[in-house]
Amino acid sequence: MALIVQKFGGSSVANAERVMNVARIITDTYKDGNSVVVVVSAQGDTTDDLIDKANEINPKASKREMDMLLTAGEQISISLLAMAIEKLGYPVISLLGWQAGFHTNSAYGSARISTIKTERLQNELDKKNIVIVAGFQGLNKYEDLTTLGRGGSDTSAVAIAAALHADRCQIYTDVTGVFTADPRKVENTQKLKDITYDEMLEFATLGAQVLNNRSVEMAKKYNVELEVLSSMVREPGTIVREVADMEKMLIRGVTKDTDIARISVVGMKDIPGNAFKMFSKLAAKGINIDVILQSVGRDGTKDISFTCAKSHADEAVEILNSIFAMEGAAVASDTTVAKVSIVGAGMQSHSGTASKMFGALYEAGINISMISTSEITISVLIDKELADKAVSAVHKAFFG
Repeated sequence: MALIVQKFGGSSVANAERVMNVARIITDTYKDGNSVVVVVSAQGDTTDDLIDKANEINPKASKREMDMLLTAGEQISISLLAMAIEKLGYPVISLLGWQAGFHTNSAYGSARISTIKTERLQNELDKKNIVIVAGFQGLNKYEDLTTLGRGGSDTSAVAIAAALHADRCQIYTDVTGVFTADPRKVENTQKLKDITYDEMLEFATLGAQVLNNRSVEMAKKYNVELEVLSSMVREPGTIVREVADMEKMLIRGVTKDTDIARISVVGMKDIPGNAFKMFSKLAAKGINIDVILQSVGRDGTKDISFTCAKSHADEAVEILNSIFAMEGAAVASDTTVAKVSIVGAGMQSHSGTASKMFGALYEAGINISMISTSEITISVLIDKELADKAVSAVHKAFFG
């Protein structure tokens, strides 16, 4: 008998019909003799709807009160799903995050899991119950409800799988696995049989909206084998694990991220410590930096550009203006950019990968403004309006 953790996203439980479909997937797994813990997100667009309601009342509501509000979405999902499983005649119990033992720090809106006390979960499993857990939430030391941020239900599921030493963690989505590009927008995409943690982490970080990057980091750390599969179509998905069968693939896929901004500091004094001052201040505010480009110094000044999440753009500009405005440097942000990336451990041992990517973009008439590379990724910054065209062109160059 195996212990299986299953996670279902909001689209999988968006309405009564889909809730019953998910209930059948869970009970089929249970009927096969497995112990089952299920993590569920809020239904459909519930979280966005709750955010809109909050903004109608107070656009500047405290993060604590926002967490109190947003945790309600998952409470609705778990209870409805438990009712569906009851209707099918199986033993089930639903638990909120704190009831399932999730303890977090106090970073409201983006809390980190500190511990999971598994006694309640284990007791319910010992009773042969199917356990339904509200994802995305926990309790801090002040006994306040907290949320883990967007995609937090993935992290909740992986954390439970790690804490209970589950045999597998299945992440059910609206696609049948991880593809070489978004199959809804790119022709001739291929579903990957398996993929390494490092490759999947790059996919998640670079804009592929299949798994939350924090969940992949945790899965790698605790060696939790993941399977990404569809709740709508019954077929094998993509396995995420430490070692994958490369199948002679040079790259694993092409991704895009349009939720970014380019920040530029022009005319900064070319003196030691300015770059440190700049990036340390941003780091202190929790602003993650990605692609960085520094120009050759001239006339005692230099220019630095970098990318960050679009939601952090205004704050980043404000911070940099406070540092460099007195020096005469100009700070600007541009949210009309997108990042297109190729990912694959196979490129480490193949020359010409970058050339092939840049050639595809050239033939498509797409200009590159910034470039970033790592051992398993190459990313370029381009005009956002051309992002889909760029992904299709690059995918065709590598996959035909």
